[in-house]
Formats: sequence, C-alpha cells, structure tokens
Amino acid sequence: TEECPIRSVVNRVGHQLHKALSEKGIALLVNHGISEDKMKQLYGHLDDFCKLSDGTKETYLRKGETNHGYIKPGQERFDGKSKDLRHTFNICTLKAEGVLPDEPLPGFRDHVSDLATDFKRLSALLLQALAVGMELPYGYFIEKHRHILDGENENQSTFRLLYYPPLIEDDGKNELLRGTCKYSQQRCTKDEIDLTLPEDYRAQVREQQEQEEQEQQQQQQLVTRCGAHCDYGTFTLLAQDSEGGLEVKLPGTDRWKRVGHLPGAILINAGELLSTWTGEKICALQHRVIIPQEETIRTRGRHSLAFFVHPDNCISIAPIDLPTSSSSNSLDSEEKKTKGRKKSFKNAKSKIYNAYQHVQRRFKETYAS
Repeated sequence: TEECPIRSVVNRVGHQLHKALSEKGIALLVNHGISEDKMKQLYGHLDDFCKLSDGTKETYLRKGETNHGYIKPGQERFDGKSKDLRHTFNICTLKAEGVLPDEPLPGFRDHVSDLATDFKRLSALLLQALAVGMELPYGYFIEKHRHILDGENENQSTFRLLYYPPLIEDDGKNELLRGTCKYSQQRCTKDEIDLTLPEDYRAQVREQQEQEEQEQQQQQQLVTRCGAHCDYGTFTLLAQDSEGGLEVKLPGTDRWKRVGHLPGAILINAGELLSTWTGEKICALQHRVIIPQEETIRTRGRHSLAFFVHPDNCISIAPIDLPTSSSSNSLDSEEKKTKGRKKSFKNAKSKIYNAYQHVQRRFKETYAS
C-alpha cells in the first residue's frame, strides 16, 4: 500500500532528528508548519499582559504545586543561585478551567489556544519521528504522551510565554548591581620591614574570600537572564525573536556556544527524561540565556515561546532496552548486549519513578527561596 504523506514525513525526519539529538542534544526545525505571524502576535499579547498593573498581574500568579499561571521576575532560580530576570506565563491546559487573562485582554485565550494546539500537533509528529529514529514501534512515545495540555492531573506539559525586559542600570526596576572600585594609599610608619602576620590575619583572609564569592554571585546575576539548566521532560520546542542571548553547552564540552537566530525556525532540545529513557545516549542539553554585551540589544526586550513536552504523569521512567543494529550478530555483540541489559537493569532499579515525581522534584529546586 502507498505510504500516507504524514508517515512519509515522519520516516524521513526520524533518523535525522535522532542523529542530531544524539550528537548535539539540539536540532533546528524549519518548514514546520507553524506561522511566524501567529508567534509575533502572541508576543504582542504578552507585552500587553506585562503592561497591566502589578495588582492585576498578581491575580494570575502560579500558586502552590500548580505550574499554571504567571511568574514574576526573580521567582525562579534555575541554576540555584541567580534570579531569572523575566516575566513568564505558563499554560498547562487548554480546557476552560485554565485561568487566563481574558477579561483585561480580550482574545488572549483564543490566540494562546490556537498556537498551543499548533505546537501540540508538531510535538505529536516529532514523538513519532523520534520513535522511528530509535527503531522503536511507531507509536511508542505517542502512547506515553496522550494527555498533553489536558491538565496537570494528567500531564505536566506546558506552553510557556517568556518576556525578558530591557536591561537599563539604575532605573530601580531591574536586579542589576553596579560595582564600585576604591583605591587608597598608605604611608609606612616604620623604617623596618615587619614580616609578622597580624593577629586577625586568618579572619581577614576569610572575609576577603567571602567578599570575592559575593562579587562572583553578583557578576553571575549581571551575566545571565536565565541561569544554566537542563529541561525536565522529553524535549522542548523553542521559538525566539531576533534579540539573541541563548547559549548551549554541547555534549562532551565545557564551552558555551551561542545559538544564532533563523527567522521562523524552531529549536528542539532534549530533556532529562529522554536522556534517562535512552540510557544517556541522548544527553539533556544544558542551556542559559545571557545578557548581550551590545548596548543596543541590552536595552530592548526579548521574547520567546517554549513548549515543554512531558510524558503523562503515571508513566514510569527507566532506561529503554533499545534494539541493536541488525548487522551485528557476532558472539561479541551478544556479550555486549547481555552486559548492556545488566547495566540497564541496575540503572533502572535506581531510577524507578514516574514523570510526575520527577518534575515536582525539579519544581521544588527551582522555586526554593
């Protein structure tokens, strides 16, 4: 029988996607079918939300264990240290109970729902493509992601709107600290050189070390808008405007690499659960958003849309027993397979948890005061 068009696309994309995620933890998607104009319109809706009074915005705050709602600048600490300087609105369900600012911003819900549905469709195609690339049954991942955006009781997937405000020092609105430098000259009171250590020398050294650590933390706040972290779920789809600042640390390296901007393109990066499923053959991509050094860019806002794809809450997370190449049928390969199974079983015993438990643990770390 003739292959249907969608199945043909999935098969063509699958191996390319798997190769890119295995080697780099990230892939660039073009011709994905999501309108760039729709994304720009949603950036405008987010701008309008950020212009609302603080009191109005705070009626939509994320509360308790729920992830749905508004997050103020400074509430998140992805690297455990520096506060993230951005406005965020999380959408975890497209059902009516999901509180959205429709009253002060007519049309907000409809536009969010329309674009989130587009991202959900693209995610379904990519989940199928990923299974094909890993030589798993066509519906392997789809079956584990049946309830995307059906609500947090079913699934933790989130459509996230992000706005990073302009960074202008000394306006009283941003978490930026301007350093000062003091210089003093001291006259010697003796002709001889005194080589004895002051009684409080060790205390002075400790104080100096503590001061240097504080300065390093302040510098970290100056460098990043969003601290270094890996995403929690299966993978993330990211669209961003042209302002830049996204950096990634590719697998096997310690150097940060700037991610360029291609108009309309969407990035896909691997998350922690996909890394666990593949026995770390696909690594979760560490990434951050830095403050651009160019003054003209620093003083402009930055927008992005992130679609975090998670398995259903009840799905157990343990390494998959991935198929080996059909061309390897030697005794040596069989021995390696047996050892691999024993290792996977050992890893699985130490990593038996479900998707909900994993993301809740990460939330506690991110929002710890």
